[in-house]
Amino acid sequence: MWAFPLAECARKNVSEKCEERRRDAVRYDKDAVLSLLRRKEIAYRIVEHKRVFTSEEGKALGLPDGARVAKNLFLRDDKKQQYYLAVVQQNRRLNLKALRARLGSRPLTFASEEDLMRLLGLSKGAVTPLGVLHDEAGQVQVLLDEYFLDGQIGVHPNENTATVWLDAADLAALLAEYVHPVSWLNFS
Repeated sequence: MWAFPLAECARKNVSEKCEERRRDAVRYDKDAVLSLLRRKEIAYRIVEHKRVFTSEEGKALGLPDGARVAKNLFLRDDKKQQYYLAVVQQNRRLNLKALRARLGSRPLTFASEEDLMRLLGLSKGAVTPLGVLHDEAGQVQVLLDEYFLDGQIGVHPNENTATVWLDAADLAALLAEYVHPVSWLNFS
């Protein structure tokens, strides 16, 4: 798969390349995510575990480097015009009103399971920043907690039966390559 995002198809006269990209589009399940990380030479480690649906269930697993595991909140504004994926340290509480003010957005709420599947190709409990690999139109803005800056982050590889740890800067660079520049925010 080449790095030319589908979102560019609407902006450039590259219809032949865009058709090729659409034909080669990959469904990023766990194996495809791990394959992508290897192709991009991004170092990672993985721990397989039972299926978890909440950050509390994840904490109960007693994973190594548990404090570096992210909690992911898929949000939208009240008009369904802006979507955000807030990736925060798992013990943080997120104040939606304060986040709204920082982003200059309309009122925020949690996005629906239908929006989650439509935009990120994920089911409830499997939310991860790697899900934005499915959002080729770039509709979802990724907000990464500065807590992870200069260190590792643990996220699901698009399935909630495993956690992968990788350098947060590598994650941000990968998402930016696939049309999702990351905004680093201090959520403390």
